[in-house]
Amino acid sequence: TVLGTVIGIGRLSKNFLLRVVCTAYVELFRNIPVLLQLLMWYLLLNELLPPIAEALNPAPGMYLSKGGFTFPMPVWSPGYGLMLAGAIGGTALAWLYRRWAQRQFALTGQARAELWPSLAIIVVGVYAGWLLGGAPTTLDVPEKTEFNVIGGGAVTPEFLALTLGLAIYTAAFIAEIVRSGIQAVPWGQIEAANSLGLTRKRQLQLVLLPQALRVIIPPMTNQYLNLTKNSSLAVAVGYPDLVSISNTTLNQTGRAVECITIIMAVYLTLSLSTAALMNWYNARAAIRER
Repeated sequence: TVLGTVIGIGRLSKNFLLRVVCTAYVELFRNIPVLLQLLMWYLLLNELLPPIAEALNPAPGMYLSKGGFTFPMPVWSPGYGLMLAGAIGGTALAWLYRRWAQRQFALTGQARAELWPSLAIIVVGVYAGWLLGGAPTTLDVPEKTEFNVIGGGAVTPEFLALTLGLAIYTAAFIAEIVRSGIQAVPWGQIEAANSLGLTRKRQLQLVLLPQALRVIIPPMTNQYLNLTKNSSLAVAVGYPDLVSISNTTLNQTGRAVECITIIMAVYLTLSLSTAALMNWYNARAAIRER
């Protein structure tokens, strides 16, 4: 979503080079089937990454190779539970601050910073939880041996290929949705913003994006649903997702109807949950007639 939004705004930039690059991105990745893109990323990762014995070490405790990406993982302790509680509390306080800032803007017309103060509140909440939990610092750091890398957390090349492929493919469609939503805002709104002396950034933040959101949300919901269903293509690159595991179960038990029914039920549940959440958000963002 973030990548698609940035590219969609970039397509409307006055900078010719940025506009061309964003347009080329959209036209390239939007018009190549997602299955081919998944296979391309999987083959590239297996061709370009070194073997495990020669794993890249981009940062201390991190290794990248044909065996996947390995990274340090915290050793669980009660202190991390308090960190999680602090993150939840900080998020709630950040939401309250954002609501207060919006009310102040509506009353006084003076815009207050929302992003950085909200992030600061969340970070302070996490840090406070970390201190209250005894400041745990124990990490399970991966170690490279002669034949493999042991310890820590790891993601497989299949998962990396799936994540890259789906993210880049879906971002191209989201970019077009964002671009069309911004262009759907009447030109008079932009002229009014210019007459008030708003900068381009403030126009996007206060005028264009809030109004474009009402146009963006419905097609964005479709893209999230497509993303959920496209994840079933993970079996093409060998990632053991729901479809792959169900196929294995089907081959071992011969119960095709039951296995396929479970797959359908899981994807239906995920899709209906996504649709319900986005419809709720769409109702909140819709214009309320009086």
